[in-house]
Amino acid sequence: CQGLMAGINAAMAVKEAAPLVLKRSEAYIGVLIDDLVNKGTQEPYRMFTSRAEYRILLRQDNADLRLTPIAQRIGMQGADLRMDRVRAKQRSAAEIETFFRNASVGPDEVNGYLTAMQSAPVAQKVKLYNLLLRPQVDIATLAAALPELQHFLMPFDPEFIELAEINIKYDGYIRKEEEMVQKMNRLEDVHLHENFDYRALTALSAEARDKLARHKPRTIGQASRISGVSPADVSVLLIHLGR
Repeated sequence: CQGLMAGINAAMAVKEAAPLVLKRSEAYIGVLIDDLVNKGTQEPYRMFTSRAEYRILLRQDNADLRLTPIAQRIGMQGADLRMDRVRAKQRSAAEIETFFRNASVGPDEVNGYLTAMQSAPVAQKVKLYNLLLRPQVDIATLAAALPELQHFLMPFDPEFIELAEINIKYDGYIRKEEEMVQKMNRLEDVHLHENFDYRALTALSAEARDKLARHKPRTIGQASRISGVSPADVSVLLIHLGR
C-alpha cells in the first residue's frame, strides 16, 4: 500500500495536482501515514486494527464503497467500470434495507424459527428490521424460514445482501462513528499557519508547545492527534484562532 500511495502521488506531482491524502476514516493506509507523520515511531511500525478509531467504518465489505469514488476522482484506470458496480451495490443494499424496514411478519410465521434459533418468540406482528437486530438472527436463516423473503432476495448478489445486513445490524454503531468523523472533519478544516509560533502561546502546556513546534501540524485535526497534545491544548488553539 505504501508503494501504491507513493506511485499515485508521484503521478499527481507530475500532473501538478494536489497530493492524495487518505483520511483516517477512509483507509487503514490513511491511519498508518497519519500516525507516522503526526506521532512518529522509534521502531518499525506495524498496522494493527486497534490503531484505528473508526474500525466499524473501515470494514472489508465496504472497501469498494470507500475507495472507488476516490480512485475515480483522481483518474485511476478502471475506476469508472468499478463505480458502476459500486452504485449497483449501494442501490441494492438500500432496496433491501427498505424492504426490511417495511415488511412485517406475525407470530405464526416466525415463532417456530425464533425458537429454533434460541431467540424469544414475538406476541404480535414485528418488522423484519427489528428481527434482524437480534444477535441470533441472520438474513440467510431468516430467508430460509420465510418464503416471501427468500423470493425477494433471489435476484440480489450475496455481496449486496451482506452489506445490507451489516448496515442494519450495526446501524447505531455506524451512525456514532460517522458523527465522530464529522466532528473530526470540522477540526481538519481549521488550518494552522506553517510559521505559527506555538512557543509564544503560553496557555498551551509545555509539552504541547514543544511537540507542536516540532511537528508543525497543518490542521487542528492533525494537532489533536499528536501525542502530548491534550483536548485542553486543542481548545486553546481554537480560542486563539477565534473558533
